[in-house]
Amino acid sequence: MTQDILCIGSVLWDVIGRTPHPMRVGSDEPGRITRLPGGVAMNIAMTLHRFGLRSALLTAVGRDREGDELLDDCAARGMNTEFIYRPEELPTDRYMAIEGPEGLIAAVADAHTLEAAGDAILAPLEDGRLGSARAPYVGTIALDGNLTRTLLDDIATHASFACADLRVAPASPGKARRLAPLMRHPGATLYVNREEAGYLTEAQYDSASTAAQGLLDAGATRVLVTDGGSFAADGHHQRGVIQTPCPPVRVRRITGAGDTFMAAHIAAELAGNAPAVALEMAQKTAAHYVSGEDL
Repeated sequence: MTQDILCIGSVLWDVIGRTPHPMRVGSDEPGRITRLPGGVAMNIAMTLHRFGLRSALLTAVGRDREGDELLDDCAARGMNTEFIYRPEELPTDRYMAIEGPEGLIAAVADAHTLEAAGDAILAPLEDGRLGSARAPYVGTIALDGNLTRTLLDDIATHASFACADLRVAPASPGKARRLAPLMRHPGATLYVNREEAGYLTEAQYDSASTAAQGLLDAGATRVLVTDGGSFAADGHHQRGVIQTPCPPVRVRRITGAGDTFMAAHIAAELAGNAPAVALEMAQKTAAHYVSGEDL
């Protein structure tokens, strides 16, 4: 194997505008605009790389200049790009966001190429390069909820994913309901925030721990639930729910925080840490990220 984990989902360019000034509709404030590789799958892969884990990316990237630059950047970061699907007629996806001192103001995700590619991005798991229905992939897979509902439904019951350690995250609260079929997968761990947990179960929760228990009661095997700067919870259908607080930090960025938490937790568990230790490590890593100390 040339990778420690597969990251399936969105790999695109993030264009992020950040300002220290309060924002409202129609505001025009000075700040900084950056372009950097992003998308849920990419954010997870970049964090895993910091922990010494190499990722193989399964996604769709256009055959345009932006796509070439993106793959060059991925390769420079040590990621395996040989399995990426590159359609001729579709552009490389993009995400644009505005962040102020109070957090995310607004964002637009253009992931149409990933959605149009459909199951073509999963070909390496079907044709023997990474696995097949007869010899399914048995490693860890980080799965991004940016995939279409139809494709996620198929993955939930497909033989090629039957033996995987499947780690799943929604791309946004609005897409959380897409993950419902994956709650039935015996090897799936869902990473959601408190709001997303509510969408999945059609309920409201006042804490990460109650949200985790609600997801378990709804049939999930395992869940990780975050709640901003408050407690995060790890719920398992056999051992119950544990939780740990978030270290106090000054928030300087939001985009990618959940992906960072998820990747840090996966890395901690693959290193052999106990659930409580892995949860604490993930909280600390995510807190460091939102503090913007490495900007």
